Amino acid sequence: MIYLVTIVGNGFMVCAIIATPHLHTPMYFFLCNLSLIDIFYSSRTVPKVLVDLLSPSRRISLTACGIQVYVGLFLGGTECLLLALMAYDRYVAICRPLYYLIIMKWSICYKLIVFVWLSSFITTVFPSMLMPMRVCNPNQINHFVCEVLAVVKLSCDSTHQSEIVVFFLTFIVLLFPFLFILLSYIAIISSVLKIHSAARSKAFSTCSSHITVVALLYGTALVMYFRPSSSYTSNQEKYVSVFNTIIIPMINPVVYSLKNEQVTNIFSMNKERLPRLH
Repeated sequence: MIYLVTIVGNGFMVCAIIATPHLHTPMYFFLCNLSLIDIFYSSRTVPKVLVDLLSPSRRISLTACGIQVYVGLFLGGTECLLLALMAYDRYVAICRPLYYLIIMKWSICYKLIVFVWLSSFITTVFPSMLMPMRVCNPNQINHFVCEVLAVVKLSCDSTHQSEIVVFFLTFIVLLFPFLFILLSYIAIISSVLKIHSAARSKAFSTCSSHITVVALLYGTALVMYFRPSSSYTSNQEKYVSVFNTIIIPMINPVVYSLKNEQVTNIFSMNKERLPRLH
């Protein structure tokens, strides 16, 4: 049910943005990419989990497990960089409104999106593929999905080097975008406080959805990847991973729908066009 809500919610966001001309702006273009990431991110694990619920064996091949790890790293890194890009878009819109159409013109937006997807692959998947890992029996993980931290524990060799690499990659993919987002909002807040109260509330409202999504994603990611391995159990990893992999992709379109008047109006218009039974 949750997976269906995730697909329908994010699919609605993508279709609404593509089909509505006045939503063809950089902000909604980035939001469309975010919805696509949430669809792919949830789809990499949930169908397999549903199959496992009906199967007593609950097995997965090493190839499929590796694909889950690489896809998870790639999409997770892409989402972090995309949220940083969306923060930059809000900074330009609020702090440099007269130059917005010049700075965020479509040719630049396309290049920025290509940079986000490509740089995520280079910083997450490429280094991981250069470090093959030998898996030892019993090759069982206390997890519902092949998460990188759980898979590293299956290594026949010492996991110290692998954990350092994971921490280093996480530092680049998570903390750098997070620091960029913080700096963007510091500039936004300082700029908004200088304007009168009516425009101030409107400026803050355009950022509320993005702030909520950032808090949800980084809250769970920091708990998962920036704690010593001895301070948590596999069960704790699973609970946080469930929220990060299944719940957040479902919540994101709801957050943007409820806090965005234009998206809400589109939904209301489509609802009014539905036939009624008398």
